[in-house]
Amino acid sequence: MLDAAHDALSFVENRSRADLDSDRMLTLSLVKCIEIIGEAAAQVSIDWRAICSDIPWTDIVGMRNRLIHVYYDVNHDIVWQTIRQDLPNLIPKLEAILHPEPTEE
Repeated sequence: MLDAAHDALSFVENRSRADLDSDRMLTLSLVKCIEIIGEAAAQVSIDWRAICSDIPWTDIVGMRNRLIHVYYDVNHDIVWQTIRQDLPNLIPKLEAILHPEPTEE
């Protein structure tokens, strides 16, 4: 999830929302990243989802499912919002899971 999120953010660096309408390769790349994030989220156990309840697991998996089944009817505004607003908030949460701060005793 973390790698795909970082990839997506790197793909939109110095890009604008309008680029999604004119650059099919960018659109497909971003959609694929979101699909990967959603597929990985679907593999997370219910126990881990409960422990990391601040991550919107159901929304992430739901977005993946929507993208997988709509093919060429992808809403570019939602993709852009996901990449620009949601992923920057998700990344620190994923990093905290993978690299927890040591506790002081």
